[in-house]
Amino acid sequence: MAPMKSVTAALLIIGDEILSGRTQDQNIRYIGGYLGQIGIELREARIVRDVTEDIVAAVNGLRQRFTYLFTTGGIGPTHDDITADAIASALGVEISEDERAIGLMLEKIKAEDLNAARRRMARIPHGARLVRNKISAAPGFWIENVIVLAGVPAIMQSMLDDVAPRLRGSDLMQVVTIAAHGLPEGAYATELGGIAASRPELSIGSYPAYRDGGFENEVVVRGKNRAEVDATAAAIGALIERVKRDLRS
Repeated sequence: MAPMKSVTAALLIIGDEILSGRTQDQNIRYIGGYLGQIGIELREARIVRDVTEDIVAAVNGLRQRFTYLFTTGGIGPTHDDITADAIASALGVEISEDERAIGLMLEKIKAEDLNAARRRMARIPHGARLVRNKISAAPGFWIENVIVLAGVPAIMQSMLDDVAPRLRGSDLMQVVTIAAHGLPEGAYATELGGIAASRPELSIGSYPAYRDGGFENEVVVRGKNRAEVDATAAAIGALIERVKRDLRS
């Protein structure tokens, strides 16, 4: 059977607070790991300001290159939460208050508390499916291949759980990590590059770390074919052990 075509994703993080450093993003790692477990490769992440033109340009650039585009942030109740309007503009559709979203919000909020600010969170681009939010009820949405999630990590995670069963995955990524502790990258980089060049179907990366006065580097092999990943990992493991012996002698 021919291997399934890769299913890919990009993540667009929207918010001045991320770029200014006032808020530290906690979503990239979670989304990347979550998608990887269901066979979707997160290939790009980008951060943009709360500026309509910037969001529109990023959305239109990314949604054409990847199977899915996820966005986080900018769908709250304040004046600078402009993501929904920007997505509607990017896709060329109208946007208005959605009775389905109002209904979901009324499951958590009393009708008398559904003020103008909160009703902003019920403005949904026309033609979008809603993404449920079990935490605070205000929904995200999914239109074409763009999936719009909240920026608050707990709410984003709830929304991701809602959309996951409807996402199209591919063969799961196989990952093997080889410890290269005690070695600087320069000791094995050239030969590792040769192995990587001979295995273009795999992703091979070296990730350096220096802790407690010593190198704790790791080499990670990723691919869809288990046998190829294991064989390549074995070759890299042998390389690491040989370099260690050479440095000791």
